[in-house]
Amino acid sequence: MNEIKRQFDDSQAYQAQAVQAVIQVFDGQPLASDAFEMPLGDAGNNSSLAFSEKGIANQLLLKDAQILANLQSVQKLNEIEGSNALVPCLSANQKETFTRLNFSIEMETGTGKTYTFIRTIYQLNKTYGFKKFVIVVPSVAIREGALENLKSTHAHFQALYEKPPVNFVLYDSRNLTALRNFAMSNAIQILVINIDSFTKDNNVINTLRENGIKPIEYIQATNPIVIVDEPQNFETDIRKAAIQELNPLCTLRYSATHKNPYNLLYSLNPVQAYDLGLVKQIEVDGISAEANYNAAYIKFEAVKKGKTASGTAIQLTINVNTAQGVKPKTIIIKEGHADLYELSNQNPHYQDLLVTEMGTEFGEDRVFIELSNGLRLYESQEQGGLTDDIMRYQIERTVQAHFAKLKALEPQGIKVLSLFFIDRVANYRSYDESGNAMQGKFAVWFEEAYQKIAQKPAYKDLIDAPLDKVHDGYFASDKSGKGKDKKELWVDSKEANTQKDNDTYALIMQRKGRLLSLDEPLQFIFSHSALREGWDNPNVFQICTLNESKSAMKKRQEIGRGLRLPVNQQGERIFDKKINVLTVVANESYETYAKNLQIEIEDETGVKFTGRIKNARDKALVKVRDDMSAEELALFNEMWSRINYQASYAVSYSSETFISGTVKLLQDFNQYPKAKRPVLEAHKVRLDINQHGIEAVATVGGGGVKQVENTVYAIPDVYVYIQSKVEVTRSSIYAIITQCNRVSELSINPQQFLDSIVNAMQQTLRSLLVDGIQYQQLETKLYEQSLLKEEAIETYLSSIFPAIEDKVAPLERTLYKATPLDEAGEAKDEVFNCVLVDSDVERKFAEGCNTADAEKIKFYFKLPSKFKIPTPAGNYNPDWAVVADKESRVYFVAETKSQLSADAKRGLEQLKLDCAKKYFELSEFQKGSVTYKIVTQVSEL
Repeated sequence: MNEIKRQFDDSQAYQAQAVQAVIQVFDGQPLASDAFEMPLGDAGNNSSLAFSEKGIANQLLLKDAQILANLQSVQKLNEIEGSNALVPCLSANQKETFTRLNFSIEMETGTGKTYTFIRTIYQLNKTYGFKKFVIVVPSVAIREGALENLKSTHAHFQALYEKPPVNFVLYDSRNLTALRNFAMSNAIQILVINIDSFTKDNNVINTLRENGIKPIEYIQATNPIVIVDEPQNFETDIRKAAIQELNPLCTLRYSATHKNPYNLLYSLNPVQAYDLGLVKQIEVDGISAEANYNAAYIKFEAVKKGKTASGTAIQLTINVNTAQGVKPKTIIIKEGHADLYELSNQNPHYQDLLVTEMGTEFGEDRVFIELSNGLRLYESQEQGGLTDDIMRYQIERTVQAHFAKLKALEPQGIKVLSLFFIDRVANYRSYDESGNAMQGKFAVWFEEAYQKIAQKPAYKDLIDAPLDKVHDGYFASDKSGKGKDKKELWVDSKEANTQKDNDTYALIMQRKGRLLSLDEPLQFIFSHSALREGWDNPNVFQICTLNESKSAMKKRQEIGRGLRLPVNQQGERIFDKKINVLTVVANESYETYAKNLQIEIEDETGVKFTGRIKNARDKALVKVRDDMSAEELALFNEMWSRINYQASYAVSYSSETFISGTVKLLQDFNQYPKAKRPVLEAHKVRLDINQHGIEAVATVGGGGVKQVENTVYAIPDVYVYIQSKVEVTRSSIYAIITQCNRVSELSINPQQFLDSIVNAMQQTLRSLLVDGIQYQQLETKLYEQSLLKEEAIETYLSSIFPAIEDKVAPLERTLYKATPLDEAGEAKDEVFNCVLVDSDVERKFAEGCNTADAEKIKFYFKLPSKFKIPTPAGNYNPDWAVVADKESRVYFVAETKSQLSADAKRGLEQLKLDCAKKYFELSEFQKGSVTYKIVTQVSEL
């Protein structure tokens, strides 16, 4: 069966920046030596590697003060609030230090966090020569994701980094020899290990072996760089101490949702990722019901804690018989068990329904109640009402959305997947007394909905596979193979009971390439909590939350499984925002879901996400108007004829200008300070000998600091290093280094000096690109008006001005019209003129054009997304075309900005804008005056 091999793009600027943030923290650390050189004896003091009796180890030669200065420099570059000191990882009581050097990298789910930290490993080796790395994960799902990424990116990174020897291995307590190889090998060594494998003294890895060595000592001896994947799961003292037991040189912490972002180096938050199109856009199809008194409704309102454990009470809301009929009422249960039939004044819907237990799950603080029907409810959760009707309709809406997406995307070679989260495995798959699997109600409802929708004329024969092959479930399982309502899947999938269990595990968890193939029939996946984090698939387009109670899983965890950008059958990423939409079919209203998701994001990241979550029910079809007046049509044609050319560009500048510009920057010591010698730092500890061996029990005085004065560093190949960062000739490199009069710094601190050279070169090049760019019109290529009419655009009503509720005069002098759609996607009768808008500032600009004096703004429209201006920083799509009358007719191309995005501040977006200005300034294109302006409101035109 065909297996899709994903294509990886090493040119993603945001990922490269996250990698560089880590590299720059170690500025001043000795650079990597030749791959065949090994440090011997005292030479190890001047290298990033050292020998020990158990193998080859990483070695850090930087003082804390220098690392702090590097950290602050990185934070300033990435516009992060600067740290006043290096923040250690402390115990809960703040009295014990677990890990001293910690660095956090925040990357929104779906933006390639795992790819980024694997690339960071390769880059740390290439730059400094570090070789020993441990990836610590909190769960099997995350473990499998890390392993799958190590395998799938191997060929990509081998080509990118000139084939360094590398070995990655999963820790297995049955193969301890691998740990000795990890320590002794001179290749890049990457060990993936689950945190639970080494948290306890009786774990195999912590147990003394016959040779007198604990297996963990092989890891400790290498002073590894420890990468902590999803560190918010490692905040207990036990887990913090376990990571410290690995003896890390430092910890690099990667997550979208840090609880404690120690020494934050880089941040790509949800708003930035969302607005830059690095993840799918989110729409919500919310399903809820009005109050219903025809079923047993229960809401767990709150826990009322008394002075003693026995005094804890539970506050519930149930439907109670009253003289005025059935009404919701809040009741208190003190004993942790109660007959809800009696408490509801004998409401028949609560017949035989008891609260049988109250307690907390092992290791958790959340209180639950358990009902006699087996259902557990936690605080703020509810069940009842029209629950079954809602969930059945959710399944139908998900299948409908799946088929609609499949019809649009399959011709483009894009596989469509839908993911269902459920809170009880038995609702999808149960077992009889003989252990035979049986369909639960979700599976029955799914097949009913699937058969109904698959027979529609628009979708008939779209999926050519047996019904039982298109859906399957993956759940935590016990040794018998039966699905369990557990948070973690069974650690060893080989213990599953059937071959089908093994195949499903392999397909969903390990063989994503096959799951992405159109040849693989599985398209609908049902999961309990095993896929809640760490697992994702780029082609999940629908997520359905099927819960008899409100989901205890956070919404960010749920949507995170489907945020990654999709791939086609060639493994290429798709960057089309019209395609990249994740539909969440939720068991609550759109308003409630959107509000709660926004609260979660703001609580966890401190950034506002308001307005970015769209309502799947509120859509419209946007087309070019076919009723424009002769005057409007003439105005449009006037504007279009002035901007419809296509062009190529060339950049020219002299080597002398590049050299002199770079030299001038390097002679500015405020921007590029002189390189300083590394500093060594000594720490004294007191050792204790006991039955466990030799242990450090306390830090004592007498430590010292010494500047490295007479050490001669091995200077790397200067030309090779610089040319790997910047496309520049050897003669230019020589001229810059000799003319800046700083060559002596090369022997003082080679890494710091070379990085200053590279940064100054890049800064000069950015300026020269704009000054030296020249555009040339492609005479045979024009943007035809058909570009505007190729197809109708389906968009959200919230992305249109005016909104239906806006009380504004009907739009004239513009290009598009909108037709609202009903829930089935059919056009309504209502039609109105509109403008497409992507932000509040664009909405205000459109409103300003509409309300401006008609004698001033004659015609305006949003330029289509396929209207591109090529620039060295990538293609650029301007916002607006405006025809205005001042003293004479003026034609504007306008870019609306409230403030520059993160990329703009870092130079990429600004480079595009500067090039666009040059594009419209060139006289050979001017068939009349076209003025390019960056504005925030119409009056600035």
